[in-house]
Amino acid sequence: MPFIHSRTTARRAVITGIGAMSPNGIGRECFWANTLAGKSGVGRIRQFDASDFQVRIAGEIDGFDESAWLDPKERPHVGRVTPLARAAAAEALADAGIEPHTMNRDALRKIGVILGSGGGSQAFTEEQYRLFYTGQTKQCSVYVIPTSTIGTLASEVSMYFGLRGLSHIVSTGCTSSTDALGYAMRAIQTGMIDCVVAGGADAPLAPLIVRGFQLMRIMTQRWNDAPERGSRPFSKDRDGFVLAEGSWLFVVEERERALARGARIYGELAGYGSTCEAYHRVRLEECGEEPARSIEMALTEAGVPPEEVGYLQYHGTSTELNDRIETVAIRLAFRGHADRIPGSALKSLLGHPQGACGAAGVAAILLAMRDGMVHPTINLEQPDPQCDLDYVAGAARPLRFEYAVANCIAFGSKNAALAIRRPD
Repeated sequence: MPFIHSRTTARRAVITGIGAMSPNGIGRECFWANTLAGKSGVGRIRQFDASDFQVRIAGEIDGFDESAWLDPKERPHVGRVTPLARAAAAEALADAGIEPHTMNRDALRKIGVILGSGGGSQAFTEEQYRLFYTGQTKQCSVYVIPTSTIGTLASEVSMYFGLRGLSHIVSTGCTSSTDALGYAMRAIQTGMIDCVVAGGADAPLAPLIVRGFQLMRIMTQRWNDAPERGSRPFSKDRDGFVLAEGSWLFVVEERERALARGARIYGELAGYGSTCEAYHRVRLEECGEEPARSIEMALTEAGVPPEEVGYLQYHGTSTELNDRIETVAIRLAFRGHADRIPGSALKSLLGHPQGACGAAGVAAILLAMRDGMVHPTINLEQPDPQCDLDYVAGAARPLRFEYAVANCIAFGSKNAALAIRRPD
């Protein structure tokens, strides 16, 4: 049985701030406007020379000013993921009406950081190896060890804003930020802390990482000349995902605290489920039982029957196996209601931002709740008989809903889901 809290007695975790640094828009409102409009953020790789690569496209954040979030002396010593995380955290804190620079030490001790990231500063580490093996050792960073240690990413956010509560990283592959939000919810429910900056950040674009995914043959190679069409979740002609970067962070706080200070509440983290198929490093088990069970766990904790869920955020990677088995899992979890639930695949617009993808989906759910509109799944041009649910294909759709589920599936047989409730 999942760990269940009674809604009448448990502390409740709500989201009061959203920050988004996305391939299709810098800042929360730009990200959301372009997402509703079906505007893709996928383009040709610009961060390094990919001209001789089989895959030459990615979801990059064009125009992001790293220097705005880094002291010039810091730049050689941290990866791109650090300014992305700082920028999203700053937007989320401002949105929530929290100003760390005005707070005393005791107040700062009550705000923690829980970030999800699949690779952290892996691209930075790859560059350090390149410098070392090409005889440029004097250019290697003196901080190669702390920056390459994934746990330091949370500290980079904590130190930048002076936040003195817990400072943790969750790294579980593609479910990292979903799990981070689940752990933030738990920390608040159990009284460990009252406020957490939580979500996901990843910046995995680097030559060896791209070549590694090429070797696995799970990235699309067909759309180098039409990048915006490359990510095609649930379309019969899909042939692999598009790698991406991004950061989506939230202020998660205890509900009574948020109400007492008059904060706007976007939604509530009402349930969390996590399972492992214990099956394979990269493949999914055909039956779909464990991804379905993680959804069932989240709904059970939220006290929500499947038929009351009004919207889904799919993992929707655009690989043949993932999309097909995720469809099976949704049918298992929602049974006869599955055909009646609209759902969107955000990766069709962004590519796959690895450990940050779950947080991106949560941002899309919360903004859809706010505006009564859900975004489209683009590039779904050829219906697949094995992917036969309502994926909100082609155009945004007006929709009001009380409950939504954000679903994630990761390497290593991991699954995670969050049930999200409209604010009271």
